[in-house]
Amino acid sequence: MPSVPRVVSLVPSLTEAVAASAPGALAGATDWCTHPPDLAVARVGGTKNPDVERIVALAPDLVIANEEENRAPDLAELRTAGVEVLVTEVRDVPQAFGELARVLAACGVRARPRWLDEAERTWAALPPPERRTTAVVPVWRRPWMVLGRDTFAGDVLSRLGVDHLYATHPDRYPRVPVGELRAAAPDVVVLPDEPYRFTADDGPESFPGLPCALVSGRHLTWYGPSLAEAPAVLGGALRAAHR
Repeated sequence: MPSVPRVVSLVPSLTEAVAASAPGALAGATDWCTHPPDLAVARVGGTKNPDVERIVALAPDLVIANEEENRAPDLAELRTAGVEVLVTEVRDVPQAFGELARVLAACGVRARPRWLDEAERTWAALPPPERRTTAVVPVWRRPWMVLGRDTFAGDVLSRLGVDHLYATHPDRYPRVPVGELRAAAPDVVVLPDEPYRFTADDGPESFPGLPCALVSGRHLTWYGPSLAEAPAVLGGALRAAHR
C-alpha cells in the first residue's frame, strides 16, 4: 500500500477525521458525509446501500467502514472484488479514540493529529457531573426507536451525567411506543437531529410536559474532530432544556 493510500469512507465521522488528517487521501465518500462541507470527492451512495460497483471502479487501496453503520454483505462484496476493507467498532468514547488512531494510521497518517489529542484531553478532563439526570433518547419515529444498550451515544451521555432509561434493554435500538416513553417520566427527552431530524415541534407534540433537549447528532453520535467540542455543545443543550 502506498504511503498515502487512496481511501473510500463509508462512515461520515471517519470521513471527517480522514479529511482533517490526511489531505488528498479520500477518493470517495457516502452521500451522508457532510463534513467538511466543501469535501469534493466521488459520492458512492448511502451507508446502508453503497454502490459497490462505483466503489470498485474508484480503485481504492482501502475502504473504511463500521460494523454498525454498514452492512456485512456490502463489505463482503467489496472484499470479494479484491478491495481491502477496514471495519471499526465503536461502542464507547475510549474505544473511539483507539479506532480513530487505527484508521488514521491505515490512511498513512504518521503523526498523531492535534485534534485527536485535544479531544482525548477534553474528555479526560471532564469533572464529575454535579447531578445525574434520566433521559429517553429517540433516534427515529414511525416507528419510535430509542437508544438501548451498548451504544457510543449512550456512553457519551453517561459521561455527561445523563443516564438513559433503556441502557439495559436487550436491544441496542429498541422500538418503544411513544406512550411508554412518556410514561417512563424521564428528567429530559434528548432529541438529536440525526439520523431522524427531530425539530422543536417534535417535543411539545410527542412529549407534552417533559423538558426536551434538541441536540446536534454530529456531536452525539460522530467520533471524529467533533469529539473535542462535543461536551461543551451537548452540555449547553442539556442545560438549556432545564431552564
